[in-house]
Amino acid sequence: MSKQSLPVVNLQAVACCAPLAVRPMDAEQAAVVAPMFKALGDPVRLRLMSMIASVPEMCVCDLTPAFDLSGPTISHHLKVLREAGLVDSERRGTWVWYHVRPEAFRQLGALLDLPATTAAADA
Repeated sequence: MSKQSLPVVNLQAVACCAPLAVRPMDAEQAAVVAPMFKALGDPVRLRLMSMIASVPEMCVCDLTPAFDLSGPTISHHLKVLREAGLVDSERRGTWVWYHVRPEAFRQLGALLDLPATTAAADA
């Protein structure tokens, strides 16, 4: 994997959080989780994430042509996803390959989980 000096999201801080519908987050937990949701809040990054998540790994050379944006702009969006802890990357020759960090998505999914009683009341 790439050894770039990007900030690393502490996924343990996310893992400790109860689902949002069970108990409010404290300020520290919210500060850890917010960059992940913020990264996914941009339409380009959400599409990039969807493309990367749909396969085991994807080359930036396959991502860039799917957008009407410059290569540096796509690289910036991918950097945001990496810094948020949602994807990892690996340089192979001149290309960078991306793959999803499944543990990050499992933990975000757990935060959004509704208890059975709440989900049944909404049905």
